Amino acid sequence: MATKNTNNGSLANLEPKLVWQSFEQLTKIPRPSKKEEKILEFFKKWATDNNFEYQQDEAGNLVIRKPATKGMENRVPVAVQGHVDMVCEKNSDVDFDFDNDPIQAYVDGDFVKARGTTLGADNGIGVAMGMAAMLDKNVAHPPLELLLTVDEETGLTGANRLATNLLHSKILINLDSEEEDAFTIGCAGGINTIGKFKYIADEVPSESITYNIAVKGLMGGHSGINIHEGRGNAIALLIRILWKAIHKVNARIVSINAPGKHNAIPREAFATIMIKEAAKDDFVGYIEECREIFQKEYKTKEPNLTVEYNLIGAPNRVMEMNFAKKLIDSLLVCPHGVFRMSPDIPGLVQTSTNLAVVLTQDDEITVLTSQRSSLESEKRHLANKVRAALELGGAEVTNTDGYPAWEPNIKSEIVNLAAKIYEKNIGKAPRIEAIHAGLECGLIGEKYPGMDMISFGPNLFDVHTPSEKVQISSVQKIWKFFVELLKNIPENK
Repeated sequence: MATKNTNNGSLANLEPKLVWQSFEQLTKIPRPSKKEEKILEFFKKWATDNNFEYQQDEAGNLVIRKPATKGMENRVPVAVQGHVDMVCEKNSDVDFDFDNDPIQAYVDGDFVKARGTTLGADNGIGVAMGMAAMLDKNVAHPPLELLLTVDEETGLTGANRLATNLLHSKILINLDSEEEDAFTIGCAGGINTIGKFKYIADEVPSESITYNIAVKGLMGGHSGINIHEGRGNAIALLIRILWKAIHKVNARIVSINAPGKHNAIPREAFATIMIKEAAKDDFVGYIEECREIFQKEYKTKEPNLTVEYNLIGAPNRVMEMNFAKKLIDSLLVCPHGVFRMSPDIPGLVQTSTNLAVVLTQDDEITVLTSQRSSLESEKRHLANKVRAALELGGAEVTNTDGYPAWEPNIKSEIVNLAAKIYEKNIGKAPRIEAIHAGLECGLIGEKYPGMDMISFGPNLFDVHTPSEKVQISSVQKIWKFFVELLKNIPENK
């Protein structure tokens, strides 16, 4: 039976208070990607209530402006940027409506977590820090703009459509990074490849029984940050089961479903199949063998991985056998994971792909994949490779517009200033790096040529999963550094 979340306690007593009070406000407002109306209305009222000027572009992006504090009027104007939408993932046994329910955030030691769902600290904690900087009368700052973009998580749509007359700033501080000791100065570009298979139905075979199969208990994770860690992909594992089931016991496929997001490694995947009743013992033995094989292969990375099966009632139809074979063959060869590591930057994934979503709906099966790369040529090549795998199975394939990589600027003045302040305040030098995850900076830089940009943030863990958490002590550390950075922004030349 599904369990309904219940709220436990407030975050408002955590330090820094204005950051956590702001974040707690955000957790109460539903903000799925492409459904940001409620959070945008909140920010318009918030700006009005605090006598801040605001402006909105046609895409929905908001900029909220505050004049410089006394004595900082001649400093370089700064835009603090974050996205208002969040990845909406929950455990299958949790009763939760992301369109209406508030996130149930709670404190667990040095962490803030959510009960059975994503927390929305990506990017809510960054947005909350921007809000606090504008609210806190003790924070000295230059002319300040809080840029709130929409629909980042489904493909950086808001940044892609950002108006070119919205910002007055010359420096952009993106607060969407997730490791406190790292400054991000570059990121991968991305594109989604989508395949649609037209469902070919067949009559339900006689003397057959029906099973649900579930691959569950995987960690999942962010397809940019965690793709190189060897975590299991629930879809890929399920397809291994189905491919052998077709060949071993002539299994008939009814449906395959792994709902999720393009930028989340799938944690759970489900299939409904039919087999002849006479093949029941062989099938059960085979499924249990698969469970043992997978648990052995992933015993270190996925200690909670399991394969479940249960008998259910007969469906109204099944997939035609040749269609099902081509579909499963196509998904079996569809790549997932790291395609190439960077030959120039140790430890950096250069190019990867994520087999992210499979949905069976009416007469269509949709497959969503996502490719990332620091190189445009490799991004396109890998998207074509995925396209070919899907088209071999008979899919109609399309691509999203994608977004560009953010090329590092090793001479960045804001990065050099931030590094000095960080080392002075924290006691060690930060790591300055490019990342494989996507950030909006590349698109914003295209809209505003010459914008000097940096990205940083507090420690977040297991983003894009229901295990997402943000470290309280890290928020305190990054807030102190952020305030000092704003105070030391140089004069406008």
